[in-house]
Amino acid sequence: MESLTNENAEKTSQENRVTSTYEVAMEKLSSLITQKKRDGTSPISDLEKRDRMLKYIEILGLEKHTGDLKIIHVAGTKGKGSTCAFCDAILRECGFRTGLFTSPHLIDVRERFRLDGLDISEEKFLQYFWECWNQLKDNIMEGLPMPLLFQFFTLLAFKIFASEKVDVAIIEVGIGGTFDSTNVIKNPVVCGITSLGMDHMEILGHTLGMIASQKAGILKPQVPAFTVPQPQEAMEVLYDRANKLMVPLKVVAPLDRKKMLKDGKLSLSGDHQFTNAALAISICKSWLKTTRLWQPKNADWEETLPDAFVTGLSRAHLSGRAQIVHDDSIISTSGINESYLGGLIFYLDGAHSPESMEACARWFSTAVLENKNLSLSSSCFKNQTPKRVGVDGCIPPGDSQESFKTSKILLFNCMDVRDPQILLSRLVNTCASSGTHFSKAIFVPSMSAYDKVTSGTSSIPSNLHQKDLSWQFNLQRVWGSIHCEKDVHVLDHNPHMATSGNVPLCKFLFEDASSCSEGDGNGIGSSAVFPSLPSAIHWLRNCVKENPSSRTQVLVTGSLHLVGDVLRLLRK
Repeated sequence: MESLTNENAEKTSQENRVTSTYEVAMEKLSSLITQKKRDGTSPISDLEKRDRMLKYIEILGLEKHTGDLKIIHVAGTKGKGSTCAFCDAILRECGFRTGLFTSPHLIDVRERFRLDGLDISEEKFLQYFWECWNQLKDNIMEGLPMPLLFQFFTLLAFKIFASEKVDVAIIEVGIGGTFDSTNVIKNPVVCGITSLGMDHMEILGHTLGMIASQKAGILKPQVPAFTVPQPQEAMEVLYDRANKLMVPLKVVAPLDRKKMLKDGKLSLSGDHQFTNAALAISICKSWLKTTRLWQPKNADWEETLPDAFVTGLSRAHLSGRAQIVHDDSIISTSGINESYLGGLIFYLDGAHSPESMEACARWFSTAVLENKNLSLSSSCFKNQTPKRVGVDGCIPPGDSQESFKTSKILLFNCMDVRDPQILLSRLVNTCASSGTHFSKAIFVPSMSAYDKVTSGTSSIPSNLHQKDLSWQFNLQRVWGSIHCEKDVHVLDHNPHMATSGNVPLCKFLFEDASSCSEGDGNGIGSSAVFPSLPSAIHWLRNCVKENPSSRTQVLVTGSLHLVGDVLRLLRK
């Protein structure tokens, strides 16, 4: 017994040491964050940054290793992460060891580095982190400081994938393409460009053609490349660049779900995912043909997807994109599955461009409709005895959707460089066209610190209630003007001094807001500003518990930081 106690104590001590070392690594990473503005101003030029990346690769001895990696390189405005996740899942099902590098991370930095579909372990992360950090630190000099944060992440990804001897490295571009840190890749096996739109204009340019030119910067001479249908202005730029480099660029049509998939469904929700899936299929087929490492059992794989592809498309995962989470804290208080009988359900989809917000709105509208139809059709009997067990999909006679008051709530934040008028208008109008309407909107400040890299175990900041809420009150004003179709002026609530007690009563969540009149406290009819995200989540949970006959469906969108923060809080 004493031996077992000692073993447990030693294990706990070791875990604490790893956690402590991990937090030190987070502090080191935080030191690489620059205060560069989103207007693109920087003390060094893009060409200088690229030259430095090549020197860092030389210091780490990665020149040959990066050349040996069989890389898939993906750029684009929308759908990069989803396309990469599909590629990763497909090639794993084909039997390959995969490495996946994506951004941003939502909860823990290790999410950026996946091996065989799983986040890299803390032990391996720390091993490769310190190897890279110490080598670079020992070689900095005048004119060659430590890398910028995303440069370091990219170098670390190359180090991990080369050391782990992955069969394929799937690399997602950070921003743009031409001058992105990942674009030191000289000989990828295949490149992909996802849907293009207006985003990061202050860095990439203010026209779709300029943005397309930056994305096309990842194309390499005679390396196969694929894209999806694009606006004409963007398509012309892509074709022009491809022709100059003698690149066989092919445009991929969206996936025919009935023809190609057994049940017509993908693991990632939303109609736009059929476009991303089709691109991933073409990329993977090209990679397999070029490397000649795998042959499908069915020879005619142009018309019929190999089973490994179908399975991969059904197993790909990407947190914070079209993700539905049932709040465990609510479910655990009842003996039923709240997905059928009320409860608190979070629909999470980071969307910070107008096009992404429209896709988010379509997905949310479809998802809540499917949830409603599932509830209405789920009544069933076993031995003529109704059961209330959600896993059986059963609802007693008389229990239907009408028995539960459903509220659709928007939980939103975005960076102040975004235009909330465009984003919120696109969201509201797209949802309304499908018959989906929000009864309330909640605006919260960011919980994450933009100047600090955190882990999943990092403590929640203690000063959350001291944040300046002026931007959130501006979002509320915009919402009021859209929701009520008239200008709404918010009373001066002294946003700098907001306190945890400054929240609405629970009846606010369920009352009719159709009058668009100014409410009490910090809610104006259909909206409220909360001093912090934890206080908003706590309030939602309490209100739903006080009203067991309610179903509250919360769409969390806008900033991916907000999505990550919500996921982090729901885990605790």
